[in-house]
Amino acid sequence: MFTRFFLELRQAGVPTTIKEYLVLLEAMKAGVASFEVEDFYYLARTALVKDERHIDRFDVVFGEVFKGLEKQDGEDEVKSEIPEEWLRKLAEKFLTPEEMAKLKAMDWQTLMETLKKRLEEQRDRHQGGSKWIGTGGTSPFGAYGYNPAGIRIGQTESRHRRAVKVWDKREFRNLDGDVELGTRNIKLALRRLRQFAREGTATELDLDDTIRATANNAGTLDLKLVPERQNRVKVLLLFDIGGSMDDHIRMTEELFTAARYAFKHLEYFYFHNCLYERLWRDNRRRNATVIPTTQLMNTYGSDYRVIFVGDATMSPYEITEPGASVEHWNEEPGKLWMARMLRSYPKAVWLNPKPEAFWDYTPSLTLLKTIMGGRMFPLTIQGLDNAMKAVSR
Repeated sequence: MFTRFFLELRQAGVPTTIKEYLVLLEAMKAGVASFEVEDFYYLARTALVKDERHIDRFDVVFGEVFKGLEKQDGEDEVKSEIPEEWLRKLAEKFLTPEEMAKLKAMDWQTLMETLKKRLEEQRDRHQGGSKWIGTGGTSPFGAYGYNPAGIRIGQTESRHRRAVKVWDKREFRNLDGDVELGTRNIKLALRRLRQFAREGTATELDLDDTIRATANNAGTLDLKLVPERQNRVKVLLLFDIGGSMDDHIRMTEELFTAARYAFKHLEYFYFHNCLYERLWRDNRRRNATVIPTTQLMNTYGSDYRVIFVGDATMSPYEITEPGASVEHWNEEPGKLWMARMLRSYPKAVWLNPKPEAFWDYTPSLTLLKTIMGGRMFPLTIQGLDNAMKAVSR
């Protein structure tokens, strides 16, 4: 099994070597990892992966080779348990546009108070209704039905993208930083954000100065070296990941790949929908290993340019209300964290992969564009060009 694992890693483009594979076997023989899949995962990743860009490919191969062996426990924000039989999928609810228009959405406060009341009162499974937690109805709570602003519980994926909160553990994947197709034009657009300077060790031949010094030295060769020219611009890339952004993975991966080539000083983090009190670097461990937003602002200076990448498509409550994050209970609203970030990094822009023609029909998008002071640009070549001009000033 381990040999197959090694060979499939090589086939997937993870540049691991025989020596690293033997180190892994020696570590296993020495008992470095206990008899837990998660312990073996981290040992194998440490031994076989040398570049974090390959972690996503490693995870895919690990899941295929050791399929069915791993089970992760998530950190549930909500303590109440909802019986699985309440959420069993027997039939889905499909409404006409006219029927959908007749349904009324609760405001945020009423929605949360009603959910608490239902959890206290409900004793049985329900299907097809408009009140209880269940399936296939028009209730704001449950799965496989429809409500203009509800809490999704027990549904495997989004259908109408109307949920204001999701009561499930969700898995996101890291963006691949080696996507090459379609990145050339993006690289050209990112070149606008350049401030070159010669820094570091002198390793590059200065031909003009060498000729001048050699001539002054009566023809005896006198080599003159200068440090390599480096782009001094520092960039923080903050990616919205998961949910409706799954539709734009290819485009954001192309941007990610181009940015890694364009900027020497590049840091990246993930968030979901709106900025809150925490971000993360690895989507596999996003519930366990997070970076407080305040720590990020204290670590990276105000000379960094910040580029948000996201479709800004969510419930407006996620931006304006405490506790309205779709995945966790946020003590402070997203708009407050956005304001803090923009005060720390005045040179910030938002790149939106959603076609600009649809922006005016999404209230949350309009709200975030206002918070950004209008510095939201479509993720097109022209949009990138304009965004780079905005953060270069």
